[in-house]
Amino acid sequence: MSVYDVWAPEATTVHLHLDGELLPLTAEPETGWWRAPADLDRGPGHRYGFVLDGGDSPEGETPLPDPRSRRQPDGVHGLSETYDPSAFAWTDDAWTGRQLAGSVVYELHVGTFTPDGTLDSAIEKLPHLVDLGVDLVELLPVNGVNGRWNWGYDGVDWFTVTDNYGGPEAYQRFVDAAHSAGLGVVQDVVYNHLGPSGNYLPLFGPYLSSKHANTWGDNVNLDDDGAHEVREFILDNTAMWLDDYHVDGLRLDAVHALKDDSEVHLLQELAERTAALSSHLRRPLSLIAESDLNDPRLITPRDGGGFGPDHRQGYGLDAQWSDDFHHAVHVALTGETTGYYADFEPLGALAKVLTRGFFHDGTWSSFREAEHGYPVDTEHMPTWRLVVANQNHDQIGNRAIGDRLAATLDDGQLVIAATLTLAGPYTPMLFMGEEWAASTPWQFFTSHPEHDLGEATAKGRIEEFAKMGWDESSVPDPQDPSTFENSKLDWSELETGRHAVLLDAYRRLGALRRSEPALTDPRFGETSVEYDGDARWLVLTRGDLKIAINLADQEARVAVSAETVLFASDGSITPGSSLLLPAHSVAIVR
Repeated sequence: MSVYDVWAPEATTVHLHLDGELLPLTAEPETGWWRAPADLDRGPGHRYGFVLDGGDSPEGETPLPDPRSRRQPDGVHGLSETYDPSAFAWTDDAWTGRQLAGSVVYELHVGTFTPDGTLDSAIEKLPHLVDLGVDLVELLPVNGVNGRWNWGYDGVDWFTVTDNYGGPEAYQRFVDAAHSAGLGVVQDVVYNHLGPSGNYLPLFGPYLSSKHANTWGDNVNLDDDGAHEVREFILDNTAMWLDDYHVDGLRLDAVHALKDDSEVHLLQELAERTAALSSHLRRPLSLIAESDLNDPRLITPRDGGGFGPDHRQGYGLDAQWSDDFHHAVHVALTGETTGYYADFEPLGALAKVLTRGFFHDGTWSSFREAEHGYPVDTEHMPTWRLVVANQNHDQIGNRAIGDRLAATLDDGQLVIAATLTLAGPYTPMLFMGEEWAASTPWQFFTSHPEHDLGEATAKGRIEEFAKMGWDESSVPDPQDPSTFENSKLDWSELETGRHAVLLDAYRRLGALRRSEPALTDPRFGETSVEYDGDARWLVLTRGDLKIAINLADQEARVAVSAETVLFASDGSITPGSSLLLPAHSVAIVR
């Protein structure tokens, strides 16, 4: 297959615009592909695009970028540029990967992680992550998006690495450096939708379908006419990250929006192909799904004999997010009970999440006004298959002012959140900056060059929160450059005041997690909880360790016998036949 081949099944003619020349491609009617001469490949650095049903003059119709473009140096509306990923001089031949079981994940946005906001500048911060006890670095989407900055979820060129971050070679340098530091890399990928600017895929073929259309428009075509090539487009993209860019896993955005009535769901096919590639590369490759379905089918192994009363076959993904963990921790610490937080008000909600995985596992969801979720098979499912966080990009950035927990909670409460995440039964994920109680917010920001689109985005954001009672003047304009700049981490904070206190706690928890087998034991049966909802204390037992937490505003005496205090948020907590816990404190004891 030539780099200049393109799938355009409905076109009557296709011309390749290459370095200013216009060259006809040959149709392959039975497949819908248009083929370039095999000897046409000219290596990296050549600008090209495609003219569909156009004339014979290079000055005619504007060429469209390649759907499989590896680089868009002039942005999503410009010509594509050839790139050879095999030309990079990798130094990670001895890298054997990082399994998800037992690991700590660290989620970061390249553009706001460092002052420069590039992949190369992010490399300089990798030693910080190593000291923290991180195993896997998860990058928010890095593919092509219109504008100078974006969360990444408005991407349109799925095969590219945006030049805003340094382009594809900078990405390879980052992965190579991460592996050298002992860190794996997880890439966040978005296959459930495309951004509002620069999406030329529908001009080439039936990449979208109205079969499962919703209030936002057509869905990605996974099971309608032409779906086979669309599925291959996605599967080839996943293989690109794992093979060409040496990443160790993918975080799959909002898989509940991947509507697929095919005999074999795309997620299952993706899991099967990834497992095959992992076998060939001889290193673990992880697939982590974001889903609001609370459905263990996603992470039930394909050879598990079926799941649930109707024996549904599992898809075989490695892990999925549990937002219920976030909600339960957030409510227990902040007392917020609006919207989807309402059902998590009793402390028993946190207890259930810590021992059962999901709170909503077939129970009534007042927010959805329906029964929601399925139970986790706690007898057979390992706990590490659930990825949890007390903060993440969505739960911070989708708040009206993008405020972190550090903006409203005291140090003791923040250490409780860290302990539940890092010493709890699940795979912990940290969001950049939480480890030092970063004072900077993480707000919703865009830089749409199109005036109307930018205006509509800003207006929609304000209207959304006005309905919730927020003063519209307090909601940052996502198009204002200061919204982006204000969201950048301030690395000068780390060693001062409360920031140093929190960073020390996170580092101690990370070290303890690695030294105590009980804290990475994946058996649900080795975890239990006692709590008092009125007194606001909770004790989480993990094997031979107990994690005693006082959520109350006053000290509490908890009937936990402790020979040794392994970790404490307050120096006054000492061993004894019971523990006296100051307000908003936590201790891990043996």
